Amino acid sequence: MTLARTIAFWVLAALLAAAHVVVALDSLVAARFWEDEAFNLTVPLNLLSGLGYSSDGALSGSEITPFDPRISTGPTVLLPVAAVLATGMDPVLGARLVPLAFWALLLAGLWVLGRRIAGRWAALLAVALPLGFDTTGGFSPIQGPADVLGEIPAAALIVWALVVLPRRAWLAGLLVGLAVQAKFIALLALPAFAVAIWALAPGRGWPRIGTTAKRAWLPLVIAGLPSLAVELAALVSLGPSGYVTHLRNLWYFVASGGQKGAHSTVLEKLSALADAWFVPAWAVAVLALALLGLVIGGFLAERHRGRRAPALVRANLLAGLVGLGAFVGWWATASHTPLWVRHPAVGVFAFVPVLAVIAIWGGRTLLRAPSGAPPSTRSAPRTTVRIAAVALLAVLGLGTAAGALGHVRHSLEPRRETLAAQRAAVEPIREWVDRTGTPWLAAQPWGAAVSAIVLSGAHVGLFDAPAMDGVPRVTGESCATEVLAEGRGYRVCAAP
Repeated sequence: MTLARTIAFWVLAALLAAAHVVVALDSLVAARFWEDEAFNLTVPLNLLSGLGYSSDGALSGSEITPFDPRISTGPTVLLPVAAVLATGMDPVLGARLVPLAFWALLLAGLWVLGRRIAGRWAALLAVALPLGFDTTGGFSPIQGPADVLGEIPAAALIVWALVVLPRRAWLAGLLVGLAVQAKFIALLALPAFAVAIWALAPGRGWPRIGTTAKRAWLPLVIAGLPSLAVELAALVSLGPSGYVTHLRNLWYFVASGGQKGAHSTVLEKLSALADAWFVPAWAVAVLALALLGLVIGGFLAERHRGRRAPALVRANLLAGLVGLGAFVGWWATASHTPLWVRHPAVGVFAFVPVLAVIAIWGGRTLLRAPSGAPPSTRSAPRTTVRIAAVALLAVLGLGTAAGALGHVRHSLEPRRETLAAQRAAVEPIREWVDRTGTPWLAAQPWGAAVSAIVLSGAHVGLFDAPAMDGVPRVTGESCATEVLAEGRGYRVCAAP
């Protein structure tokens, strides 16, 4: 029986590894290079061109903009991208390798956490779960793990902070700080780490609060160091007056979510999140109930045996609940933000697998016979509990497998536009930019034209910015002025 379980485990592990390879390769080389990726890429390209840590400012006046607040993907991602591109690699593929490496880091962290808490089957489930989350829909997607965005890197750093927290709280603080500088919204993970530190502190009552405070102050200080370093660099680069303007713009961006005119309700947000999986919404509800049942059952079983759940289990359960609640709760109640599941994605990628690991621990706890109990006490009620635990574990495992298969199937479907097709379409424009030495092109409107401009090698602005007066425009529509260059689906129009 043990041999059969071992064989089954490694067969499933191999299938899961193959699924991740399919999804990763599709994201790296096939997925279209979309506008948010392109806008983020302008920062490392400008850095390598000697323009400092600056974007093209397409959403900030269409001028070179140091420490652009509209670039919410931070230096934790973009500086490594610049380092990769400094080797001479293709800009798109080289840039995408960095988030893909963070995806691998996320999976490795979930594996370590899952195995540590509930064994190798929990590790397998934790590594499979991120495949089930469908972030590909809407106007602001995460197409895949290689997108040049900060959500997945932030989630990876948060998971590793949970891994190292019990023994190296200071390192956990640093990782959380780096997560914030991968994606600013990762600030919402701080309450999760506060409760995890509290759960890991020895003792009870007021003495425990004092111990928690002693354990927490250093990680908290260290968590702020990456952001402090970035802000000091911004102060030096921008000067006092420029830095004040930078802070005002940053505050406006954070407060507004970077969006205008959006309105949504809590029910709309929760419905969108339920639909954002590669299984039907009703299956998501069933899986959530199975997870909840296993967690509650495991804790009740431990209490029935006269003992508490291990501190590591309690800490990660609290971190998962508070962390996921913070991300989903903020997004659901922020009525000014659109129905984009990309906003709570950091919390979903980081904390849902952690909660699933706790559910597997709960299932294993329910399946164990009470220590020292005579056989007569392991009769009908105990059998019923075990059957229920097995059923819930099966539901959780099958649902996770279905989500992973759904993601693989989605990755194998023909795409409306691929990276290769984009390159071919933009090639005539790139040749025209090289021949004429055109430094800037204006996108009309924001969208696919942004990607085309960055692929052409020019700086990208937005057509209605005053700085773009007299600058040729790239559009997918017909030109009202002279056509300066044309690729399949894209045209460069002379400025009106």
